[in-house]
Amino acid sequence: MTLYPCLRRVIVSVSALRPVHCVRLSAGLKRSCIHQDKSDLDFVVTYEQLKVMLADHSVQLFDVRKPDEFQAGRIPGSVNVPLGVLEESLKLPPVQFEKVFNVKAPKKEDDNIIFHCQRGRRSLTALDTAWRLGFSKARHYAGGYGEWAEKEKSS
Repeated sequence: MTLYPCLRRVIVSVSALRPVHCVRLSAGLKRSCIHQDKSDLDFVVTYEQLKVMLADHSVQLFDVRKPDEFQAGRIPGSVNVPLGVLEESLKLPPVQFEKVFNVKAPKKEDDNIIFHCQRGRRSLTALDTAWRLGFSKARHYAGGYGEWAEKEKSS
């Protein structure tokens, strides 16, 4: 993993020649940057993809917003694991994780782990955390609950 000054560490490739996708996380110079191929953002799930995964019950959807945000509105089937406790939660033994969150613990090789938040910033940070811990196939729903709620109203 390569770290650049003034950038948050979400760099997943050491190749400096690949295109970079950046998302500003907060005021100032903090940014999340993920080196990627031009072809596709494989780590991003769209609204349509998430709908299919939820209908098929083939997703482990983790909402990394704060509990009060989760209580105010949530995507059906999501589990609240606030960003502030995500790393320690993903390190829990499976039995402990299941006791705390009442769902099956994710495995590092699972390809159906999706993180989301309100607009995609915190879920990108969650994605970095998961990748660092070895959950290399994890993805995030960049539109977040904001997009979900808007599209659900109009459908």
